[in-house]
Amino acid sequence: MAFQKAIEAKCDGIELDTHLTRDGEIVIIHDEEVDRTTDGHGFIKDHSYADLRRLNAGQGEHIPTLDEYFDLVEGLPIVTNLEMKNSIFRYEGMEEAIIKKICNRGLEKRIIFSSFNHFSILKCKKLIPEIKCGFLIWSWFIDIGAYTKKHGIGYIHPEYNALTDDAVKEIRNNGIGINAYTVNRREDMESLAEKDIDGIITNEPELLQEVLQQKNKQ
Repeated sequence: MAFQKAIEAKCDGIELDTHLTRDGEIVIIHDEEVDRTTDGHGFIKDHSYADLRRLNAGQGEHIPTLDEYFDLVEGLPIVTNLEMKNSIFRYEGMEEAIIKKICNRGLEKRIIFSSFNHFSILKCKKLIPEIKCGFLIWSWFIDIGAYTKKHGIGYIHPEYNALTDDAVKEIRNNGIGINAYTVNRREDMESLAEKDIDGIITNEPELLQEVLQQKNKQ
């Protein structure tokens, strides 16, 4: 499982994507559909969890639930960047269901919510103000720091190519944290490591660790 590999690589955090099944189970999978990453077909929202459990998600793995993930990391010093994939389909009740699971396990200080659906993030912030939240942004932007500050959100999660020096300055001047995604090439990691940002989200944690270690030696 990818989460186990992230733990073995001693990552500071894990980013994951959540969806809601037809019968209300919170599952972890990137796409709204199961077609690309399993041997099944159709949208997550149209399947029961029992249906999804029977699918092969690669090497005999099944689509994990959020509870299974929490079982894995509950005792570890790992921050979870939990993205709610509710910008294409609106999963009613997703925020409340996820927050209930987090609070039941006492994980409030080890979670950061993110979503391209900024209304969903505002709802989370209202329901549980102490949890960190970030607005996901996929394109170029103007005055995003001021926008994020206006809505009382602490972080912006931009696509890394949009992080010009001026953008970073504007965001930081508004007191907003920055976690950039998805940075997989060495040259991009090296460039971002020189910027005033908080985190780099990558599919290549070992490479990122190497880049950061080299930077710290300079």
